[in-house]
Amino acid sequence: MYTQFFGNFLLSRGVITAEQLIEAIHEESKAHMKLGTLAIHAGYMTASEAENILIMQTHEDKRFGELAIQGGYMTKEQVDQLVKMQKPDYLLLGQILIDKGYLTMNEFENLIVDYQSENEIYDLDMVDEKKETVTEMLRNYCNFDNHPDAEKAIDYLYLLFNNLVRFIGEDFTALNPIPCPEYPTNYCICQKTHGENFSVTSAIDIDMNAAIAFASRYVHEEFDDFDEYVKASLEDFLNLHNGLYNVNLSNDFSLELSLDPPVVHHCDVLTLSKGAYLFPVVYPFGTVNFLFSFS
Repeated sequence: MYTQFFGNFLLSRGVITAEQLIEAIHEESKAHMKLGTLAIHAGYMTASEAENILIMQTHEDKRFGELAIQGGYMTKEQVDQLVKMQKPDYLLLGQILIDKGYLTMNEFENLIVDYQSENEIYDLDMVDEKKETVTEMLRNYCNFDNHPDAEKAIDYLYLLFNNLVRFIGEDFTALNPIPCPEYPTNYCICQKTHGENFSVTSAIDIDMNAAIAFASRYVHEEFDDFDEYVKASLEDFLNLHNGLYNVNLSNDFSLELSLDPPVVHHCDVLTLSKGAYLFPVVYPFGTVNFLFSFS
């Protein structure tokens, strides 16, 4: 997840434009190999076994390698070997920006030092992402310090960005959050999860072309039209994410929550609480807007 926030860091420094970043992450997505693909190429797993891990990830908030070890598909030594083969994504992104002439080598080197210093990242190759470090980055990113449910909000975002990586793709940049008590929708799916003295309202809003690309990635099938299959895929992603979040809250905070069915808002105004935020996530195919509020 370091790369997704590194892109936002570069934008905040004004060293590249949003268009240049999108161009670079589009090329980065073609060059990056996921752990499952590496495992198949190494002969450690079959395609069917890798698919089983992806299905398991829809029920458990765990990494591919962790589930592969848990399921007996690979040993820890094999997973560690494959992880070392993966190029750190932030280096790949930086190399693309340098090759295109958007950054010099010296500029990139200085920016990396600043980025690591600001976020207290001490693992120099940044392959082994530590939850504690990413969680601290999220605290700096969204500044929920005065929110009574700050830790639960951070956990929500941590899971959301992980689920985007797992099910949609790593080639995105999270832009800065925006306070958003009201939101004019394009095609928006909203869902409430609630329990005793705690509830969350979350939503995903997206235009039709981006929705088609998002759904195609999610179900691994090419869609051409904004049809019922695309709409159902968007609902399923939000429902999957919120379901996993409820499981995590039950495990970590002993909170038992219920999910309401998703509700569609189309070209109207979605009214949220005063503490609601909009989180724009930029993919090469378009921007996906996530909204949530806690009460």
